[in-house]
Amino acid sequence: MLMTDIKIRIPASAKTYIMDTTTEQLRNALLIYPSIANDTISHGKAAELLGMHKAELIELYGNLGIPYLDMTDEEFEEEVNTVKKLAGKNI
Repeated sequence: MLMTDIKIRIPASAKTYIMDTTTEQLRNALLIYPSIANDTISHGKAAELLGMHKAELIELYGNLGIPYLDMTDEEFEEEVNTVKKLAGKNI
C-alpha cells in the first residue's frame, strides 16, 4: 500500500505513547473514524484505506467501545420488524 506522511503537533511527552506499530494502526483508525461517523466513507472503505479487513476494523472499534451499528433501541426494533415483514413476502 502506498503510504504518505502527515505532520501533526503533539506534546513531546506524548511521543513515546504513539510511535509504535500497534499504536500506529490504532491511531490511523481513530483518525479516520469521524469520516465513518458522518457517512463520508463506509467501514469497508476505511478498512481498505487502513490495509485491513473490515471485520478487523469493526473488532478494533468494538474493543474501544465504538459500536458498528449506531442505532437507538427503537431504530433497531424498527429494522427487525421491517426484515420480518420482508421475509414474509418471499422477495
